[in-house]
Order: sequence, then C-alpha cells, then structure tokens
Amino acid sequence: MAGVHGLAPGRVYNPDVPLLNPFTYIRPARTAKGATALIGRLTVEGLTATGQLGALGWAALRALFKDRQRREVIVTQLYHIGFLSLPVVVISGASIGLVMGVQSYATLVKFNAEVMSGPMVNYSLTSQLAPVFTALMVAGRVGSNMAAEIGTMKVTEQLDALRVMGTDPVAYLVAPRFLACVCLMPVLSAIAGAVGVYAAAFLVVDVWQTDGGAYWFNTAKYMKTWDVTTGLAKTFVFGAIIAIVASRRGLMTHGGATGVGEACTRGVVQASVLVMIANFVMTLLTNKLWHLLNDQ
Repeated sequence: MAGVHGLAPGRVYNPDVPLLNPFTYIRPARTAKGATALIGRLTVEGLTATGQLGALGWAALRALFKDRQRREVIVTQLYHIGFLSLPVVVISGASIGLVMGVQSYATLVKFNAEVMSGPMVNYSLTSQLAPVFTALMVAGRVGSNMAAEIGTMKVTEQLDALRVMGTDPVAYLVAPRFLACVCLMPVLSAIAGAVGVYAAAFLVVDVWQTDGGAYWFNTAKYMKTWDVTTGLAKTFVFGAIIAIVASRRGLMTHGGATGVGEACTRGVVQASVLVMIANFVMTLLTNKLWHLLNDQ
C-alpha cells in the first residue's frame, strides 16, 4: 500500500527532495513517432483494401458478362440471400416502424399535430431507415455466411482445386453472390419499408385513433417520388458493398478455423461501416442533386 504523498511504505517524506513525476515514462517524441507510424500504416492498409475491393468488384462484373453463369448457383444464392432473409427483414422493418410511430406521435401530439406523423415516419423509413437497417441485417446474416463459406473453402484448399479444374473462383463463387445481393437488396428494402409504414399506421391510426384520412393525405402531400426512388437506388450500392467485402474477407482467410471466424467478424464489421459511410455520401449527393434540379 502506498504511503503518504505517493511514497513507498516506510519512506519518510523529505521536502528538500523533489517527488518523482509518475508520467515520466511518457516520451512525447516517441509517442508522436508511434502515432505517425500508426496513421501511415492505417492509410496504406486502407488504400490497399480499396484497391483490392475495386479489383474484385471489376472481376465479378467481368465474370457476369464474360463467363456463362450456372443457373443453379444463381438460384441457390437468390434463395439463401433473398427468401431466407425475409423473416429478419420483416421483423426489423416492423420494429422500426413501430418505434418511429411511438416517437413521432409522442412528440407531435404535444402540438396537436399528430396527423403529421404520417410524413415524418414514412419519409424517414423510405429514404433512410429501411434501406440502411435492411443492409445492416443482410450484412450480418448474409455477409457472415459468405465470408465463412468462402473462407472455409480457402483454408481447406477447395479454391485451389477449382483452379486446377479450370474454374475461376471469382466467377463461380463471387459473381453469383454479387448478382444476387445487388438484385435482391432493393426488394428486401422495399418489403421492410412497406411493413414499417403499415406498422406505424396501425399504431398511430388504429390504436391511437388519429385521423386516418389526414394521416395519409399529409403523407402523399409531403413525400415525393424522389424520396422513394433515391432510397431504393442506394440499396444497389449497399448490396454490392456487402457481397464484395464479405467475399474479399473469405478469399483472404488463413489460419484454419480461427481464421474463418476472424474473416466472418471482419467481413460483417467492414461491410456495415462501409454501408453507413456510403449512405452518408449518397445522401449528400442526392440532396445536392435535388436542389440543383429544382432551382433551375
């Protein structure tokens, strides 16, 4: 146990002897050098990953147009990515709609404007929440499956066996998953948005007895086709990000079962982060484009 003034037990305090600085182990020059090296390493890794993602995405697109895709492989991916994702997409859409309905009604009822819950909830769902939450759910369910499946084939040398047989792993494994994700993300997002819209309407109109005519009239008045279109358009990019990021992590897997688990974790995390960054960038661009088109 430390003694008085932070001295070791049994040591007598002497005012003529200065106390040691407990932070003398911190050396600013060495700390700055380490921070600079870390920033440089992260920058190089980020640029390398960006280049690898771009190359893999281009290879997948080229395989879709150049190589003949096996119908059974594409149908299987459509089933696993689309149909099997419906339960989690429907549940997440309903929960988001109900939460938004509760929050909007609780806020607007204070101003006797609860009928404005319609445009508030439906705009948020169709343009932002449904696409992003659907992408995050798909990244967690489908992205982890992609990374694990391809990663397992990598560590068990099945990818090398495909190359020996003259089959391109990107054309056989990545391209069908890429196509299925890009095609199905708008459908899943539309389903989640529709479920959320009607879940919120059921709560606000049917349960809390808000004027249904005014609710839907204000929704149609303040929501534009542009909002729905841009919300669905973003999901094509989200699907491409999920498929390419998860497939890249699977192709880079090494280290046996531990490496497969690490590939799953990194694939889901990186895909989710990139989806949110892409959503922010595309929201800025679509808002700017809307103002340019309407100011002319």
